[in-house]
Order: sequence, then C-alpha cells, then structure tokens
Amino acid sequence: MSESVASVNEPAQSGGGGTVEYIQHHLTNMCAGADCKSGGFWSWNLDTMFFSVLLGAVIVFIGWRIGQNLKTDTPSGFQNFIESILEFVQGQVRDTFPGHNPLIAPLALTIFMWVWLMNFMDMIPVDLLPTLGKLVGIHYLKVVPTTDLNTTMAMSLTVFMLIVFYSIKVKGPVGYLKMFLFHPFGKFFVPVNIAMTLIEELAKPLSLGLRLFGNLFAGELVFLLIALIGGTLAVGAAALFWLPLQVLLDLGWLIFHLLVITLQAFIFMVLTIVYLGMAHTSDH
Repeated sequence: MSESVASVNEPAQSGGGGTVEYIQHHLTNMCAGADCKSGGFWSWNLDTMFFSVLLGAVIVFIGWRIGQNLKTDTPSGFQNFIESILEFVQGQVRDTFPGHNPLIAPLALTIFMWVWLMNFMDMIPVDLLPTLGKLVGIHYLKVVPTTDLNTTMAMSLTVFMLIVFYSIKVKGPVGYLKMFLFHPFGKFFVPVNIAMTLIEELAKPLSLGLRLFGNLFAGELVFLLIALIGGTLAVGAAALFWLPLQVLLDLGWLIFHLLVITLQAFIFMVLTIVYLGMAHTSDH
C-alpha cells in the first residue's frame, strides 16, 4: 500500500520491536468468531468480506450506469474505456477458449475487474484507512482482500468446481473417470496415472490462489518496509535524506506495482479461461 501521503504509526518509531509490531498490526485482519486468535476455520475476516463485497458492488453499479446511459452514436470517454476492456476480454476468450459457452466471457470479465479492483486497494496510502478506522473504534483493518489467502483460495476453488462440473458434463462421468485411469501413460500404469492426474488437477486451484496471494502479499510488505523509512530513520536532520528517499522509493514501487496488480488480474483471468477450455475438450 502506498505511503506517499500517510504517516507511520507511533509504534514504528521506537525501534526494532516497534517495527515488528507495526508490520504485524497492518497484516492483522479485523476478525470475528471463536477461532480468531488461532486463525482457525471458525474465524471471519470481516474487513476482507466488507471490501470484497463493496468492490463487487462497485462493478455492478458501473455496469448498471453504463447500461442506463449507453450511447451508440456519441459514446462518452468512460463508455469507450469500458468497451475497450470488454473487447480485450472477448479477444482473450476467442483466442484461448475452444467452442462456445455463454458463461465464459462474463466470468472472465468479472474475474478480471474484481481481482484488479481488489488489487488496486494496495495503492491506497498504507496508514490512511487504518487510521480512519481507529477514529471509529476499529483497531485492525486490512484493506486489500487479495492479501488474504481466504479470498484467493475461495476464488480459485470456485473456478475449480466449474472445471470439475464442465469436465463431467463434456466428457461424461465415464470419460472423466478414464482421464484419471488412463492419462497420461495408458492402461498399463493406472496407479501412476491416478497419482499424476490428481496432482495435475489439484495444482490448478493451488496455482491460481497461491500465485495471486503471494504476489500481492509481497507487494504489501514492500510498501510497509518503505513506509518504515520515514518512521524509524527520518529523525532530526536525517529526515533531509531519508524522507526524499522514501518518496522516491515509494513512487517507483507504486508505478511498478500498478503493473503487477494488472498482470496478476490478467493471469488469473487467462488461467481460468485455459483451465475451463481444457475441461471442454473431450480428448483430455
């Protein structure tokens, strides 16, 4: 999260312990449930749920507004921008997905826009929303949903369920079973085939979820470390050196990370199309 217009919390200014406390505080979700301390199954990350639903509502609202003000003769600049995204996603579906399924393009568009918006929350100054949250009694607030493994794995498992559904629908139950028994080494290596195909299938949701989580979590850590430059080192006359360095590093990482969040949304979308395309082929 960008730190260009935000100050570092006071604990970060007290040395190593404060630095660790500062980072841990920013990486802690606002949690509810019986297992919050242990991070168990019966814990609910309320901030992740809130921002995910809010950004999903933003997509719905944008779609509704575009539909209400759609112009074919003199489209607005924003309409042209949205149409360019639609054409981009449709092009990816045409180039990657075999055959036709009316679900794939809307699904790909939703994934791309939703993941991008969730990633974009990392561009908000690192202390801005947590500080505002403290003013209303919210002590922990993690604003980037894709830095929560629950979010990325939930999306990837949803895609995986669609993969299994269409694999069975297209290949049939017997054909789907044969894929595990006779792929990739033929009928004489059934145990090996089962193990290899099972690993291959399980790798799909893991690759989707862990890749997105890892990249966004690492990006958030870099922003936090850059923020600490202004909180732990910029004391007295040293501020004349460290604060300009912080601004420079923050701006550079902000520009680079903007590419990262877009690339990660694109990869998640493309892999979803590819995996669902594989599920629609009867030869695998």
